[in-house]
Amino acid sequence: MEFLPLVVLAVLFWVLIIRPQRRRAQQQGRVIQGLERGQEVVTASGLYGRIDHVGDDVVLLEIAPETVVKVDKRAVSQLAPAISEAVDPR
Repeated sequence: MEFLPLVVLAVLFWVLIIRPQRRRAQQQGRVIQGLERGQEVVTASGLYGRIDHVGDDVVLLEIAPETVVKVDKRAVSQLAPAISEAVDPR
């Protein structure tokens, strides 16, 4: 009975922290594996762009016309809505 609070705490820790983290990591892995030229993405630092080339470990990301940057694949955090919709043209 003395260990029951520790067991309950461990189960809560797993359910509230570890399980959701694993789910996010799996989703991130699926996004990275499915990267293709022409997709619009957002990097972990918040940079929006269109994929110009996908390599083994890097992605060439066009962030403006004629402006291409090299980004580590793991820095791509999610697919983005169309860039024209994401930026308010005021």
